[in-house]
Amino acid sequence: MLGIGTGAGQLPRRVALIAGLLLAASAINYMDRQTLTSVSKRVMEEFSITNEQYGSIEASFGYAFAAGSLLFGFLADRVNVRGLYPAALLAWSLVGFATGWARDYDELLRLRTVLGFFEAAHWPCALKTTQLLLTARGRAMGNGVLQSGTSVGSILTPVFMWWIMVQQGLSWRIGFQVVGLVGVIWIVGWLAATRNEDFHVARRGDADGNGEAVDSGLDTIRRWAAVLLVVVVINTVWQILRAWIPLILQKQYGYGETTTLWFNAAWFAVADVGCLAAGWLSWRLAGKGWTVKWSRVATVACCCVLCLALTAVPWISAGPLLLTLFLVAGAGTLGLFPIYYSFTQDVSRHHIGLVTGIASFFGWVVSARFQKLFGWLADETHSYSVGIAAAGAVTLVALAAWALLWPEDRADASAAAAEPVA
Repeated sequence: MLGIGTGAGQLPRRVALIAGLLLAASAINYMDRQTLTSVSKRVMEEFSITNEQYGSIEASFGYAFAAGSLLFGFLADRVNVRGLYPAALLAWSLVGFATGWARDYDELLRLRTVLGFFEAAHWPCALKTTQLLLTARGRAMGNGVLQSGTSVGSILTPVFMWWIMVQQGLSWRIGFQVVGLVGVIWIVGWLAATRNEDFHVARRGDADGNGEAVDSGLDTIRRWAAVLLVVVVINTVWQILRAWIPLILQKQYGYGETTTLWFNAAWFAVADVGCLAAGWLSWRLAGKGWTVKWSRVATVACCCVLCLALTAVPWISAGPLLLTLFLVAGAGTLGLFPIYYSFTQDVSRHHIGLVTGIASFFGWVVSARFQKLFGWLADETHSYSVGIAAAGAVTLVALAAWALLWPEDRADASAAAAEPVA
């Protein structure tokens, strides 16, 4: 295990390479996911899909992701991640490729469902890897880099789709097929850069000398309550913004396809800055003597302030201010994730896959329900404004959960015992 900012020395070159591959895997994961978002208006018109049906597609993806989270979370603790990770990535890449041949709403729904199931493997595998590489004080920064890959993929996708559809005049279907092939390159790089022994958990003592810190029953309940409450909130908010902003801009505010695609790329770029900044801020505060918990909680508070920009959207017309509010909220929303991942990695050192899987299951089941509800509300009110404002305000629940439910720091108590061994 190698720390960031813990006096452990320079990060070995091969570990840095693996970290880069994790970022790339996050990017590929989101490229497969965001391709539909980038072409949603064209697909909805071609297949005569309503807002509620589009919400059902997102919901089906979410339910499948929830189921996959449980399975792959269980497997990540029991199967060597070096083989599990590329197998899952190959599966979701093939499904993404096949989506380019979808002929109607029903086929699209089925393909997105299967895609969600296999994409769920990414987070248990990736977080298992970062947990083995980084100490508690450095994980927020490391997880920020990992999460930032989602923005990299999401920045590239709308630009790529704009080039295909607008510049080249090609079908939206080509994008799914090209993106689906990118994963094969990653698999080759992963197998070349990693070794089986990289993923063996060293049973060094933590707080109790046996590889796990000892919690009271009440503390365990509090940790799980915080994790489950937060994942439901932040995943729902993020997935709504990720899936609906292009439609909101085009259908409610009248922006054109080119403007929307380029803004979508900019939105993810700003979100990426927020993600990296959140990891950096938490790391810096911990380095200045703040406890692990309160360095993270302070960072979450900053992110929530940014998310509250969405509550002003119902009163803003199309223009620079509206776009700025969406950008600011994107930075805040994605910044919540590296902190969430860091807290979950402190629940259990040797069962991070299972912890991640269970939390993801709850997060995706609830967010899937809200995707369909968001679409229904838009159809009923002929506006997206109410749902967007609610999404911004509800992030305060995540702040309260970390501050009030999470016990004082096990990570701080075990930091010395978990310091890196070269």
